[in-house]
Amino acid sequence: MDTELFPRRRAEPAPGAVHVPDWLDAGQQRTLLEACRTWARPPAGLRTVRTPGGGTMTARQVCLGWHWYPYAYARTVVDGDGAPVKPFPAWLGELGRQAVTAALGPQAEPVAAYDIALINFYDGDARMGMHRDADEKADAPVVSFSLGDTCVFRFGNTASRSRPYRDIELRSGDLFVFGGPSRFAYHGVPRVLPGSAPPWLGLTGRLNITLRVSGLPADAT
Repeated sequence: MDTELFPRRRAEPAPGAVHVPDWLDAGQQRTLLEACRTWARPPAGLRTVRTPGGGTMTARQVCLGWHWYPYAYARTVVDGDGAPVKPFPAWLGELGRQAVTAALGPQAEPVAAYDIALINFYDGDARMGMHRDADEKADAPVVSFSLGDTCVFRFGNTASRSRPYRDIELRSGDLFVFGGPSRFAYHGVPRVLPGSAPPWLGLTGRLNITLRVSGLPADAT
């Protein structure tokens, strides 16, 4: 199918959840990729996340603003090198605000500024199990940017990890925002499609940049 003749369209898979294909242009994708490469360097760089049960996540992660570890936030990489978490840049928060306006309208913009970024890197074998983003103290919409390889994104319901859910193809440059009645929906990534990244981006694998509002006091530790 010719994607120029049959462009992908904006979709609302659930109330308060919106997929906007190709929202990031090529320049924005390159800028985000270069920023992610910088953020991935130590200290407080890309790490393997270990769960309380002794398992490991197959997607590796770096955090900005607040460091997430199962299942809380801290100002240092408490489950890694112990370094202070990298700062959350204002320009990334502004991009998040614009994304919410584009997806849900200005009435959905959070009162507090975005102050958390979780950046997950997926190689061809990485997955993400069904989970909820529920460790924040705010219910502002979650903003998700995709770079690199296409993935199957499974967006479910707020009651359980099981059906009903919907599988959505997220490609490089796509935006996905979920808030309101879908803010605490279960979601995951059952599959990545290796080699599907646009060649001009120069990325092997997939990066997902997720923005959240912590609702935590700035002086919390």
